[in-house]
Amino acid sequence: MTDPESYFTCHIFCCENQRPPGHERGCCKEKDATRLRNYLKARVKELGVPGVRVNSAGCLDRCELGPVMVIYPDGVWYHYRTLEDAEEILQRHIVEGGRVPRLMLQPGDQTPPVG
Repeated sequence: MTDPESYFTCHIFCCENQRPPGHERGCCKEKDATRLRNYLKARVKELGVPGVRVNSAGCLDRCELGPVMVIYPDGVWYHYRTLEDAEEILQRHIVEGGRVPRLMLQPGDQTPPVG
């Protein structure tokens, strides 16, 4: 048996987890994650980018680095702070098929990238 064809070619999972105020790990929600995800979702629709779905995610367990997103099937993680960061990821990674190295997260990262 073969797997069915994918309904979406790309999923962008944006963490919007909320922890209690003052939690030592912080959370993406308190770092404007909902506004950033809403922006990405609207821009994907506005641009008519085919096969891309922007989803809210619960905790992605990289709270200290947030807000974070992961793009599948590529498995690339990003830290993004601003609408400009979100737009750059959308244009370079999703539309052009490239990467945004200054915002990419590596598996061992403990602090957000500088940039």
